[in-house]
Amino acid sequence: MPIRIFLADDHGVLRAGLRSLLNTEEDLSVVGEAGDGETALRLILELAPDVVLLDISMPGPGGIELTRRIKQHLPQTRILILTVHEDESLLREAIQAGAAGYIVKRAVETELLNAIRAVWRGDLYVHPVMTRALLKDIVPPSAPLKGPVETLTPREVEVLRLIAEGYTNRQIAERLTISVRTVESHRANLTSKLGLNSRVELVRYARDHGLLD
Repeated sequence: MPIRIFLADDHGVLRAGLRSLLNTEEDLSVVGEAGDGETALRLILELAPDVVLLDISMPGPGGIELTRRIKQHLPQTRILILTVHEDESLLREAIQAGAAGYIVKRAVETELLNAIRAVWRGDLYVHPVMTRALLKDIVPPSAPLKGPVETLTPREVEVLRLIAEGYTNRQIAERLTISVRTVESHRANLTSKLGLNSRVELVRYARDHGLLD
């Protein structure tokens, strides 16, 4: 059975484009849409979709308030915020309200499709351009640095930078035109050479060594 998706955005042209894109995917199906908050809430509660693509700025209740209301009545429905706002405070507020993901409208089509499938599986998805904003809340203060960055190969530095920017192994593989297995190998080399064990430590190391813009 395809993933049932509801579109909530006040731009009709955007909704039409999203509907066309999503309905071409065999595992995705748009079951409803709305251009204002009140209509969106009524239809979402009636249809109980699997995933809601929700704009933050709409007439009536905005995306953050709608997220709270939807999760109160439909805790199993996954909400993916789709917005033009690349704002750290909005990202945090959306996640705290119960959103399962946050993606910006300038994302490419494959990123949006990946985000929908990720939140439907139960994962948290944050678009790479916003990941560092979220990591500020979970990355602890710097500990003594381990392992010299000079020991890394140029490719390992590339992989480290992309990990720190929030890309998944598959996204890194696509970006660098290498296999996922090769990415995993580079990641293992990074943890071994630098004496680091977790993603958070790798992010902190990249930040403290000036590898993030």
